[in-house]
Amino acid sequence: MSAPEDDKPITVALLGNPNTGKSTLFNALCGVRQRVGNFPGVTVEKHTGSVEIGGRTWEVIDLPGTYSLAPRSPDEMVAVDLLLGGGGAPPDVILCIADASNLARNLYLVSQVLELGRPVVIALNKTDLATEHGLRLDVGLLCERLRVPLVATQAHRQLGLEELKQALNAAVGDRAPQVASPFPEAFRREVTALVQESGRGRAAPLPRYLAERLLLDVGGYLEQAQSPLADPALLASIRTARSRLAAAGCPAPGVEAISRYEWVASVLDGVVTQTHRRPTTHSDRLDAVLMHKFWGTLIFALLMAIVFQAIFIGAAPLMDALDHAFGALGNLVAGALPAGMLQSLVVDGVIAGVGGVLVFLPQILILFAFISLLEECGYMARAAYLMDRVMVRIGLSGKSFIPLLSSFACAVPGIMATRAIEDRRDRLVTILIAPLMSCSARLQVYTLLIAAFIPDYRYAGGWVRLQGITLFALYLAGIVAAIVVAWVLRRTLLRGQTPSFVMELPGYQLPSVQNVVSRVGGAGWSFLRQAGTLIVAVAIIVWAAAYFPRDPQVEQDVRNRYAATLRQSDAPSAAIAQAESPVGGEDAGRDTESRGQDRTALKQQLANEIAAAYIEDSYLGRTGKLIAPLVRPLGWDWRIGCAVIASFPAREVVIGTLGVIYQLGSDHDAASVSLRETLRAATWPDSQRRVFNVPVALSIMVFFALCAQCAATLAVMRRETNSWRWPALTFVYMTGLAYVGAWVTYRVGMWLGG
Repeated sequence: MSAPEDDKPITVALLGNPNTGKSTLFNALCGVRQRVGNFPGVTVEKHTGSVEIGGRTWEVIDLPGTYSLAPRSPDEMVAVDLLLGGGGAPPDVILCIADASNLARNLYLVSQVLELGRPVVIALNKTDLATEHGLRLDVGLLCERLRVPLVATQAHRQLGLEELKQALNAAVGDRAPQVASPFPEAFRREVTALVQESGRGRAAPLPRYLAERLLLDVGGYLEQAQSPLADPALLASIRTARSRLAAAGCPAPGVEAISRYEWVASVLDGVVTQTHRRPTTHSDRLDAVLMHKFWGTLIFALLMAIVFQAIFIGAAPLMDALDHAFGALGNLVAGALPAGMLQSLVVDGVIAGVGGVLVFLPQILILFAFISLLEECGYMARAAYLMDRVMVRIGLSGKSFIPLLSSFACAVPGIMATRAIEDRRDRLVTILIAPLMSCSARLQVYTLLIAAFIPDYRYAGGWVRLQGITLFALYLAGIVAAIVVAWVLRRTLLRGQTPSFVMELPGYQLPSVQNVVSRVGGAGWSFLRQAGTLIVAVAIIVWAAAYFPRDPQVEQDVRNRYAATLRQSDAPSAAIAQAESPVGGEDAGRDTESRGQDRTALKQQLANEIAAAYIEDSYLGRTGKLIAPLVRPLGWDWRIGCAVIASFPAREVVIGTLGVIYQLGSDHDAASVSLRETLRAATWPDSQRRVFNVPVALSIMVFFALCAQCAATLAVMRRETNSWRWPALTFVYMTGLAYVGAWVTYRVGMWLGG
């Protein structure tokens, strides 16, 4: 095997089981020289870094943690594709990380790696933990039997790194290890025959390892999804070979586990010795409490409450600071630019759009800091185990709980947190139902409408309030809808047997600050780079829809109408007459101040009316009128429909849009008393009938509780699934669900008496 060219970086792929310290070793090797991206065509994160070894630059690729190279999904195929050189050259060296305290399990993957025909170096990590468990390892004998370089390491203490680098440098260009196949003779014959047959009519026959995988991959990803291998004659030969193997007592895929574990047992014979009875460790003592049916669940509930409060409340000051900072920046830029389209684009489009992206960062960073800490210390696996008994009832695993809980603060970090879910179906179902959890943005809509229209009835001596019951019911509606949707998805689009919940419980350890900072920073940067750009683009598109066509005649008509109204009004005429009459002394000063305040108020009122007229004439307003027949059955008029469309970049925008449409300006929030009073007094244009009542307010809140009216959520969903199909499905099903829910709510409310 030839060495790589001197001007090209040497590539090394890191491969290992979960919880072997692979990421810690990656961080120790690469330090800050790391990049996060995606492998082509899939949603699996790609962590790459660089390190100087032997005067050369090495590119280090951290592959997803896996227990086997038997691909059962597109995500698991990533490692096989890269190791075999799919889409490019294979890595120059494979660095396989094995947990010294659990070699029997780890060597299963090692046996598969040794058959790939690439130079291999093994890092025997966690040797200190093996000693703590009373295990003595004969590293020299193990190295002799595996016939590859083997280095003992303690990645969290950065021990053995220099020896590991020397072993990697020596392995470049070396011959691949020659290993005897662990499979029985009958299986080896079938593989040889399959390789020979695949070479007929092809540029090159299948690699022997890939031929093995095809025989063993019964109903798996290779057989179903790899179009280059979808040769009907070849697939027929594979099925015939499997039948012969079954008849010979070597049924696929069971023959692999039997053969490989027999090989592992022979390799470890005399290598691992139990020096004394395994002592009770700190992990054992902690698990006695943390995994207790009662105490463990109670501690988990308290911990989740802390996480939730940190995301929901702890991020609020940072989010408010960012909001105020971008508001101040917008005011500063507005004062520096002349009024017009450019000012509006920069202030209301670009600055507001960027601010709308950055405001999510505190929640994302806090959530991933907690997740990283929980994973690093070993508690995350215990939390998933505790919640699995609940989540399995709707076809999910315990790992779905934390992403769904996080989505109550914001669906964006919640969806990003699903990366911890290995099973593809579980992950997709969790992503698709996460937006149904009522997030903090929805809370602003709830607060405004509940305070304005839900009576403050109190029960049980004031401890129970109707407004609180309404808020709880809205949160409950999202949870119930999520359960129903998950149940339906598991039996339709994402049907399949719920995977057995098998999880290794790693030992407890102190978190690595470097790992936590690296993961938190990577999550934040990934959001800004991939989802943030799309969110800003959507914000600018909605701005354009609300700004154009900007006909000057609209403003002139408002000014003419406003002037006519002033001439016909006694009070303004008296004010104007008084303003023109001379007065003196102290009364003159007070009168001058009063006239100034009146003029300021009149100017503001005129500006608000002009803004309302422009938005009514805009493409956004025209769209609101266009969909008016669709939203009329919900009890809405075109103004509510227009505000709902405008809130697509962020749900809370609906409040500011209603303020503009109802001629109050955009500087209003959920606590605005004037906005509440204006909504209560609003009437239909063709009658004195009020637009808003209790059924209408409830229908709006139910719609927002169930709709996907959030560009940030859909953008992150696109980034995490690497496809527009799933965000489109989410938008369609949630919008339909929201419409039906709002219609039923309005009709039932009117039937009960409005």
